[in-house]
Amino acid sequence: MSDLGRVLRIDARRTAPFLAVPALALLGAVAAWRALLPGVAYWDDAVAALFASVRVLGPASAALAAWMALREHRLGYLRGLSARSPALGPLLDLMLLGVVTLGAYAAVAIVVVVKTLLHVEAGHPQALGLLAGALTLLVYTVIGYLAGRVVPRLPTVGLAAALTSVWGLVRPGTWTYLLPPPGVEHIHPFAGLRTALLAGQALWSFALGTLLVTCYLWLLTRRAWLALPIVAAATAIVSTTLWIHAQQRAPLAPRAFEYSCRQWPLTVCVHPALRTALPSLEAALTPLATRLSGTPGSFTKVEHRPDGDFPRPASGVVYIHLGDLSPGYEHRAEQEIQISLLDGRTCGNPAHAAGVRYTALVSAWLLDEAPPRLTDTVAARDFARWVEVRRRHWLRIHYLRYRSCTLRARDFRLV
Repeated sequence: MSDLGRVLRIDARRTAPFLAVPALALLGAVAAWRALLPGVAYWDDAVAALFASVRVLGPASAALAAWMALREHRLGYLRGLSARSPALGPLLDLMLLGVVTLGAYAAVAIVVVVKTLLHVEAGHPQALGLLAGALTLLVYTVIGYLAGRVVPRLPTVGLAAALTSVWGLVRPGTWTYLLPPPGVEHIHPFAGLRTALLAGQALWSFALGTLLVTCYLWLLTRRAWLALPIVAAATAIVSTTLWIHAQQRAPLAPRAFEYSCRQWPLTVCVHPALRTALPSLEAALTPLATRLSGTPGSFTKVEHRPDGDFPRPASGVVYIHLGDLSPGYEHRAEQEIQISLLDGRTCGNPAHAAGVRYTALVSAWLLDEAPPRLTDTVAARDFARWVEVRRRHWLRIHYLRYRSCTLRARDFRLV
C-alpha cells in the first residue's frame, strides 16, 4: 500500500508543468509580437506571427517535455508495481504536456487576434493556419518527450532544445522550406498564405506526431494491432510529403482586395490593411504634388503597389511600395516618388556628377529636407532665398534638366 501511495503522489505531481504555461506564453507572445508588421493588421500576417511563435515555443516545449520524461523515468520503477499498462504513464505525460503547450499557444493566439481586431483588419481569419501551428507545436513536444524517454540523461534536455531549434532554420531554398513550421517571417498585404498548403502542413504534422507516439507505444506493449495506425500514419506522411514536394516553393499566393482611397485634395489609394495611413500619407504627399504641379512629373493620384510591381507610368499617377507602417513611412513614400522622377541612366553617368549635386539641392526642397552642402555656394544661397512661388515657377522651366541631372550653376541665375 505504501508503494501504491507513492505512485498516486507521483501522479499528483504531474500538474507541476502547468507552472511553465505563463513563461511559455510570454516567450511566444514576444516572438509573435516582433513578427507582426508594424502598423498593419492583416489576418495572414497574424498567422505568420503565430508560426514565428511556434519556432520559439517549439524548442522550449521540447526541452520541457524532455525534462519531464527524465523526471518520470527516474520513478518509473514504482509504476511497475501497479497493474496498469506500461503505456498509460507516457500517454498521460504526453496529454499533460499537450495541454501545457497548447495552453501557452492559445494565450499567444489570443494576444495576436486581439491586436488584429483592435486595428483595421484585412483579409479573413485562417483557422487552418492556427491548426497547423498547434499540431506542429505538438510534434516538437512529442520529439522532446520521446528523446527524454529513450536517452534519460540530463544533457538530453539541452540537446532536444538545440536540435529542434535547428529544424526550422536549415531548410531555406529547398522544397523542404514548405514543411512545417514554414519560415515565413512577414506576409505583406498583397499576398496571403495558401489554404491548401496550410491543410497539407497540418496533416503532415498530425501524421508525424501519430507515427512517433504509436511506434513508442508499440515498443512498450508489443501490441500487434498498433501496426495499423503505424502504417496509416506512415502512408499519410509519405503522400503528404510528395504533395508538398510538388508544390511551388513559395508558400504565398496573391490575394484579391479592393483599394481603400482618400479622394481630396489628393487621391491616395492603399491596400485596406494600411487604410489607417491614408490621412498622414495625404498630408505628407500633397505639398510634393503641389510643388510638382505644372511639370511633366505632376500627379494627382498615388497608388500603393506590391513590392517588385512597377507598372508602366500613367499620366498623373505615381506608385508607392509600403510593406508596413513603421515610423517614417510617410517620408519613405515621398522619397520613392521623388526618385521615380529622375532618369536613373543619365543620373548614374559620372559625367553628370555636378548636375547630380544640383538635383540633390532641388530634391531636398521637394522633400522638405536639409539642403546638401555645395561647392557652388552662390547657387545654393540664391535658391535658398527664393520664395515658394518662385521655386515652383523655376522648376516648371528646368524640370527636364532636373530629371536628367544636367542642371548647371547658371540655371540658378536665369530667373
